[in-house]
Amino acid sequence: MTALRPYQAEAVSAVYRHLEQRNDNPVLVLPTGAGKSWCIAQLVADTVDRWHGRILVLAHRRELLEQNADKIRRLCPQVRVGLYSAGLKRRDTDTPVVVAGIQSVYKRACELDAFDLVLVDEAHLIPADGEGMYRQFLADACIVNPQLRVIGLTATPYRLDSGEICSPDHFLNHVCFEVGIRELIRDGYLCPLVSKAAAAKVDTSDLHVRGGEFVAEEAEQLMDQEALVEAACREILTLTQERQSVLIFTAGVQHGRHVQKALQEVSEAECGFVCGETPVRERDALLARFRGDSHESLFPSPPLRYLANANLLTVGFDAPRVDCVVLLRPTMSPGLLVQMCGRGFRLHPDKSDCLILDFAGNIERHGPIDQIRPQAKRAGETGEAPAKECPECHSLIATGYAVCPDCGHAFPLPERPRHEARATDAGVLSGEVTVTEYEVRDITYSVHRKRKSADDAPRTMRVEYRLGLDYWVSEWVCVEHTGYARRKAEQWWRRRSPDPVPDTAEGAVAIAEAGGVAVPDWVTVRRVAGDPFDRIVDCRLGPMPDPVPAGREVDLEDVPF
Repeated sequence: MTALRPYQAEAVSAVYRHLEQRNDNPVLVLPTGAGKSWCIAQLVADTVDRWHGRILVLAHRRELLEQNADKIRRLCPQVRVGLYSAGLKRRDTDTPVVVAGIQSVYKRACELDAFDLVLVDEAHLIPADGEGMYRQFLADACIVNPQLRVIGLTATPYRLDSGEICSPDHFLNHVCFEVGIRELIRDGYLCPLVSKAAAAKVDTSDLHVRGGEFVAEEAEQLMDQEALVEAACREILTLTQERQSVLIFTAGVQHGRHVQKALQEVSEAECGFVCGETPVRERDALLARFRGDSHESLFPSPPLRYLANANLLTVGFDAPRVDCVVLLRPTMSPGLLVQMCGRGFRLHPDKSDCLILDFAGNIERHGPIDQIRPQAKRAGETGEAPAKECPECHSLIATGYAVCPDCGHAFPLPERPRHEARATDAGVLSGEVTVTEYEVRDITYSVHRKRKSADDAPRTMRVEYRLGLDYWVSEWVCVEHTGYARRKAEQWWRRRSPDPVPDTAEGAVAIAEAGGVAVPDWVTVRRVAGDPFDRIVDCRLGPMPDPVPAGREVDLEDVPF
């Protein structure tokens, strides 16, 4: 019998404590790759062997049904396990354990007879209200057995349309155990995630939101632009030279096929593609090659390095070899983001980490995936992204603004959904530090006065660098300040100009605009995931300018403020 990991055993014990001490239904929260199926198998074994009960395991995907049934049989081979799934052509109803697809049984609770426990895998799929297949089945199952207890398991205990899945009036009421992504990575149970640098971005603020998610047709049309697809595929090829198993999430079927074709054209490497329209036999063959287990077939095929998919492999897909996840699909759903990144969490002896390439601004939109915890939606909310407060003028504005329309304050981190011709460098885990060098495409100088400051308060020279199509990073040169800030400004100036350090921000801007300071060709940006400010930590300067001729006066009339 396979021994549970310590946190898995603790999770199972937490369920038993909950069932003994409370009269409602618990939820286990375990990240993707943490082994929910083993917890399910242990709960099944205890229910049948120790308490002689009857248990139903519900899931919504064929792959999940097969995984759960396999783990149960391996952990407790003495227990009879039945399957009820139209897709698997099985309708077992007389076994103490039934693993069933919700689509096949949601109208057949009476036919399956009474259960003592129902385990729901991917429990976040149960809607908070309304009808739905899960709610219909569970309501009928409670009529068959009023003492029925329901146990939910999920990696993401929230829904895009309603926030947290646990509530007093829901089928699921309380999270009894939760273990975090960072904790499992630290302890060696999940694979570390890393992200790579990017620059060019395309604004997607014109995309409409319906039901809390981007309108699928609009998102796919935006992402499927020829130039963007080609640029992204070239970036994927460049950054995955040392990767063995690259899983690509696309915005739709047409987009996925376009990515497949473009990647094969730029790399001459085969790229598979699967979607809901892919015939089952073809899909199974492609997935076997991608997982690296096609050698077990009577007619083995070469391994598949690249696999694109549309709306298919976000859950129930177990491929431990995946060492790169590519996000070419923008989403407003934090749960979907976690599920997609989670495909790379599993450990494998041939990989040391998993690279996340986010071309859709998802990590910047939602933040590090180990800190995601959306709030429940309040009455009257439309499902669009929440507003944000400007720190300068305190205006409440839409999150899509990069610059406050009321006072001109520039938000250092772009927060609008974006498609990028290169993958974002936003840290996928909180605290992750990325240091990236960018080519400087444009530079502007202006005088910055803090809003509502006194007339005699010191001002700064604001230097803004354009590092992508719409990616700007600023630094402030405090020539009018004293102490440490002034010393830093002097160091900045003397590295770039042979002239004396100005005493005023207007003078510094005028000299800079006149070509009196060296312009960097490249800057190095340091970003800490979860920190809203990007910081320039180094640069590669162009040639030093000549000194300003003696007696030359600098015109301050056109200095920008």
